[in-house]
Amino acid sequence: MARLSRRSCLLAAASWAAWAHLPVYAGAQLEEPLIDSVRSALQAAVSDLSPPEPVFASTDARLNYLRWLTVTSDKLRRRMPDWEARRDFLQTLWYEAKRAGLEVSLVLGLIQVESGFRRFVISHAGARGYMQIMPFWVRVIGDGDASKLFHMQTNLRFGCVILRHYLDLEKGDMYMALGRYNGSRGRPQYPNAVFAAQRQWVFNPQEVRPA
Repeated sequence: MARLSRRSCLLAAASWAAWAHLPVYAGAQLEEPLIDSVRSALQAAVSDLSPPEPVFASTDARLNYLRWLTVTSDKLRRRMPDWEARRDFLQTLWYEAKRAGLEVSLVLGLIQVESGFRRFVISHAGARGYMQIMPFWVRVIGDGDASKLFHMQTNLRFGCVILRHYLDLEKGDMYMALGRYNGSRGRPQYPNAVFAAQRQWVFNPQEVRPA
């Protein structure tokens, strides 16, 4: 085998060093004790996974949702080429985010940072799925079956409920809530990454292309 030149070795070492220092944002929520009332509320919030059917107060609200679905689906096409899978994912995400009182664009930004929209990814810490849920959550507030975290609605339900829980703990401070979600509370890298990704998913009605 030919020996690598000194220049090639230096380039390889530099490339490895740059890769090794890239930030890793995959979820690693820390298990914390929950008082009984909080545990019961979270258990109730993640139960009853009925089909996510959006309900609209008016025709205008429904039309606005359909415009959002069109624009966001176009943005997501490269990551999810299949239209039906993409539609089901976005409908479920919209439903779960609204149900938890979260901004849909923020949840999309979080998923982009956490998993890159990969359904079956597992982090080095063991977090699973789109929203990188740590398995201890299904033991604490679920039925103990961590394999269910690869089910789309279960994963999105748990992720939104957990983020809402952290947001309530932090009295509405999303920066600190995101830090809790990632297990890096007080450090800026993860919240800033999510906020930057969120900007890509903010819906602008003017983006809707005329038929």
